[in-house]
Amino acid sequence: MTFLRTDASNKDFLKLIEALDAYLKIIDGDEHDFYNQFNGTDHLDNILVVYEDDLAIGCGAIKHFDEATVEIKRMYVKPAYRGKGLASKILKELEQWSRELKYISIILETGTRQVEAVALYHKNKYTTIPNYGPYTDVKNSICFKKIL
Repeated sequence: MTFLRTDASNKDFLKLIEALDAYLKIIDGDEHDFYNQFNGTDHLDNILVVYEDDLAIGCGAIKHFDEATVEIKRMYVKPAYRGKGLASKILKELEQWSRELKYISIILETGTRQVEAVALYHKNKYTTIPNYGPYTDVKNSICFKKIL
C-alpha cells in the first residue's frame, strides 16, 4: 500500500468522495442535504489517498479548525477493502501529519447511523465530545476528539 499526501484536486480523491457521497445519501436519507453542505472540498489542502497496486482504495483529509486543532473530513474506504484495518491506518497517518503541522488535537463529526465509523473512532481512542459548530443541535450527529 502507498499513502499519498495530496490536495483536493487529486482525481482519485474526487472519485472516492463521489462514492462516499453516494453512500452517505442512502445512510443520511432526508438529512443528506444538511450534512452535505459541510463536505465541500474547497478548503481541504491536506488530503490522503491510499493506493493498492495503483488503485485508489481509501482516503481522508484534515482541515484547519483553529490554531491547535484540525478536523478530520472525508474518511472513506472502498467496500471491498473494509474490515482489514485500512481505516485505522488512514487515521494514524492523518494523526501523524497533524503532528507534523504542529496541531495538538483532532476533532470530527460522524452520524449516529454510521455504526462502523463510530466503532472505528472508539477503537482508535477518540472520545465523544459535545457536538460542535454546525452540529451543535443535530440529534443524529456524534462528535469526537483526540489529543495528539
